[in-house]
Amino acid sequence: MRNIIIVCAGLLLALTGCKRDEYYRDGGKANPDYPGDMFQYLEAKAVPFDTIAQIVKLAGLESTFHQTDFTFFAPDDDVIKRTIGNAKTPGSLNQFLFDVGRDTVKRLADIDSLIWRKYLQRYMFKGINRLKDYPQIDLDLQNQYPGALYYSYSGDVCNIGVIYGDANKVRYIGPRSLIISYVLDINNAENAVFRTYISSSDIKPKNGVVHTLQYNGAYFGFDKNDFFTDVYNTGLHSSN
Repeated sequence: MRNIIIVCAGLLLALTGCKRDEYYRDGGKANPDYPGDMFQYLEAKAVPFDTIAQIVKLAGLESTFHQTDFTFFAPDDDVIKRTIGNAKTPGSLNQFLFDVGRDTVKRLADIDSLIWRKYLQRYMFKGINRLKDYPQIDLDLQNQYPGALYYSYSGDVCNIGVIYGDANKVRYIGPRSLIISYVLDINNAENAVFRTYISSSDIKPKNGVVHTLQYNGAYFGFDKNDFFTDVYNTGLHSSN
């Protein structure tokens, strides 16, 4: 009787497996290639890049995103919303402008195009660099695994590296992820600030590579004080 039960159970499993195979298909690995240029990719991904695409236009960088090969560490639209905010949004540009008696930003075009250009270029780097092209960084052992310094299009410096995760209690054999850190002082690069992890990497439009920044409460341009100061000193274009 026991043998009969075992045989029946085996047949049931086989039949169940056959039924599953009728509809189950292995999707394989996600395809990182996008059949358009970098600007078309941003426009196609309205969530989360609709506002970023608008800023590319305002910054006069649309042709660069269409034609030039480069690496873009893409902030999402929430970064812009958090940075601009309103008069009651803690830590926002509009709260700052309101508190000092200035007009607040009502539309993105109120901010000078040169400011958009400068801070968007902090996320842009020459060359096509995938995750595998960056060196290892260990935030606890930066004297051994420091990542590397890279100059962005704006001339600012960022430390970029790959964090090697652990697996089964073995160091550095687990999943890998990119991290980018804005460097305030090139002479003290190990103490980089405004660290941001990458939520998805190696997205490959026809020109360049896009690495999407992870949501972490960051502000546009990494250091919001720089951005706020430039907007304050330049003033706003009047809204119609």
